[in-house]
Amino acid sequence: MRGPTESGRFPSGMSRRSFLSEAGGGFGLLALGWLLQQERAHASEDRALDPLAPKPPHFEAKADSVIYLFMHGGPSHLETFDRKPDLQRLHGCPLPESFGPVATRRKVARNPLLGTKRTFRKCGESGVEISDLFPHLSSCADDLAVIRSCWADSVNHPQAVYQMNTGSILMGRPSLGSWVGYGLGSESRDLPAFVVLPDPAGGIKGGPPAYGNGFLPASYQGTVMRGGEEPLLNLRPPEGTLDRAEQRRMLDYIGVLNARHLESRPEDGDLAARIQTYELAYRMQSAAPEAVDLARESDETRALYGLDDPVTADFGARCLLARRLVERGVRFIQLYSGDFNGWDAHNDVESNHSTMSAKTDRPVAALLTDLKRRGLLDRTLVVWGGEFGRMPMSESGTGRDHNPHGFSTWFAGGGVKGGVMHGETDAVGLRAEVDRVHVHDLHATILHLLGLDHTRLTFFHNGREHRLTDVAGEVVRPILA
Repeated sequence: MRGPTESGRFPSGMSRRSFLSEAGGGFGLLALGWLLQQERAHASEDRALDPLAPKPPHFEAKADSVIYLFMHGGPSHLETFDRKPDLQRLHGCPLPESFGPVATRRKVARNPLLGTKRTFRKCGESGVEISDLFPHLSSCADDLAVIRSCWADSVNHPQAVYQMNTGSILMGRPSLGSWVGYGLGSESRDLPAFVVLPDPAGGIKGGPPAYGNGFLPASYQGTVMRGGEEPLLNLRPPEGTLDRAEQRRMLDYIGVLNARHLESRPEDGDLAARIQTYELAYRMQSAAPEAVDLARESDETRALYGLDDPVTADFGARCLLARRLVERGVRFIQLYSGDFNGWDAHNDVESNHSTMSAKTDRPVAALLTDLKRRGLLDRTLVVWGGEFGRMPMSESGTGRDHNPHGFSTWFAGGGVKGGVMHGETDAVGLRAEVDRVHVHDLHATILHLLGLDHTRLTFFHNGREHRLTDVAGEVVRPILA
């Protein structure tokens, strides 16, 4: 057969596409489709075909990735990072009238103040105050920036969990991890950009929408990995099914058909995401088994994370998995501590927090230590906190109710100034009072460390541009290195 003319068409008027579709039973077109798909998938400007392709930040980033340690249920700042001598002195007394009315769920404002049984000490060279609930973490004090003046907008768990994750108390907004994936893409071609490691004991209040993609394209939703020997279900093909070569050929053919289908539906983000999911799932079958195989770690590292202790083994394994995922380019990892109740200490804060800190203290300290010795902490931002804190008044005699008016969160690594305490609550720890930091400010700071301007990271939805921080948010600059 004669070749094409200078016009690019064959003498019969047949186009290249028509020729390839007819020659060799159409296999030429299949090959061309695969080549074009691969070429376009690697081009960062084509976000429709590869929405997770790497994207440059707005400005130079201090951190490349985030590990968010979410203490589900609301850890008490009064038992952890916020020492209040006046609360101890006023133990058993009513809240002074000078504090004004207090918004609570169960009218505990009339209950007597409850001092803590924990003791605090100044840790490290910096003197960051940490309670004896965290003997291991205290060795990392000089890496921590403890924000003791956080506040939020809801006293209820689901809404507070949504806000801490998505910036809004309402269900259906994109989560922080989804916004990061949307803004920066992924550094890994073979693993998700956003991974969620829930507590295997149970789900969170508010459910999966807390780490969902909301109105962002479906490609940016969190990928859930479990603990145990099989973090991802159905990762390995069943025995006796397609081999890798056959599977690749099948996916190539499906890819061509899906690409044709997508041509007439360019605005269908779910369809584009499904096409990418097939490809990512195929690549993960090769990359993920190695990434989640903790047996490849040394005995010393496994012991560091507490995998040799049944109390710390689960949370330690997930912290170790988070470090392995960061090494392999996963952009955002959210790791939950606590089942449906978790740190929710309504009845006995001492018993509850002793149990929860025993499970997490050693693994969290190990994560910071391990990241640091591997040279990863400088480019990895670690965040620790819950959806709110606890009230200084008692509930059920020995417990504490929810407190969104003042609580603590800490940052470490990734461009953060270590060994600092920022902000203060009032004399009894009821409300953030000095250098107050709202949830929007926390989010703005996390995005800033990743090189993203929270006012420029927007998505058009329902007639207007939306952003993670809505119309608020200020970067907490005093904690930046």
